[in-house]
Amino acid sequence: MRRTSARLADGREILYFDAGDDAPPRVAVDRRALPPRPVGAELRHDPLLGEDIAVAAHRQSRTFLPAAGDCPLCPSRPGRPTEVPEAAYQVAVFENRFPALAAPGRCEVVCFTDEHDASFATLGPERARLVLDVLADRTAELGALDGVRQVYCFENRGEEIGVTLHHPHGQVYAFPFVTPRTARMLAVATPEVVAAVLAAERAGPRVVVAGDAWTAYVPEAARWPVEVHVVPHRDVPDLPSLRPRERDELAVVYLDVLRRLDALYAAPLPYVAAWHQAPAGVRGFRLRLQVFSPRRAAGRLKYLAGTEAGMGVFSNDVLPEDTAARLRAAAP
Repeated sequence: MRRTSARLADGREILYFDAGDDAPPRVAVDRRALPPRPVGAELRHDPLLGEDIAVAAHRQSRTFLPAAGDCPLCPSRPGRPTEVPEAAYQVAVFENRFPALAAPGRCEVVCFTDEHDASFATLGPERARLVLDVLADRTAELGALDGVRQVYCFENRGEEIGVTLHHPHGQVYAFPFVTPRTARMLAVATPEVVAAVLAAERAGPRVVVAGDAWTAYVPEAARWPVEVHVVPHRDVPDLPSLRPRERDELAVVYLDVLRRLDALYAAPLPYVAAWHQAPAGVRGFRLRLQVFSPRRAAGRLKYLAGTEAGMGVFSNDVLPEDTAARLRAAAP
């Protein structure tokens, strides 16, 4: 993998990642007249929950569902400069123009492909593997920054999730604190507990896809109508710790899962794909990918009820065993 670093017109970093030796050099210059970068978010502390909240008022003005011809994540073309100055690219990563975090945090956008109408599910195994290598690269580099406590890689897909750009992309947040969900998992999901859960799920009725190094299953206590966990068989803390063969198989298993999700209702499924990784310098945490969707039936979405939004007590209208069976039967 070749990595090229450059700067956008307002000083933000952009990185190009290329597989193979035939990719052209990345030398395009961003000549846009951009306004100064926003200061970033303000972190405020909730003393009743002991949690940090990011207040980022500048994000109200971020780009919202532009037409395909105005997509800021597509390659630049004559008369139409974008966030990516090159005329073509494989995978591009740049600092978010409207970050939800301020220093020492960092927010990055990861463009999976330069094809606007593609999706992660339509990528080939080689490109999916490149994206995984990129996420590992960003996890390692951002996790080593002073003040960064946790690196979170994720993808939001679909307007139902709140996506404001349709171009296939994910994001990486480098948090200056350990997130509440991760702190809870550190207290409860010990390596022994995770190993026991994985063993039980692999022997049970909710497995969707199984490989030599990974198993994808619908958890017994799924909170969402569609929810799949993709877990490595080996106890590893994060993406950088994966071996080459594990990354190869993950690309295949992940694509299989995403294609089954899209086949579930014969339409692109809105989802969040969340990589749960160990915070910087923390041991006893196991890597896991969680993909979940609020789609509970064709044309119907799950909305958080009062007990869920107010108390965090989830109620699932769909039997996890039924979801797993339907995903196994779906043609990937």
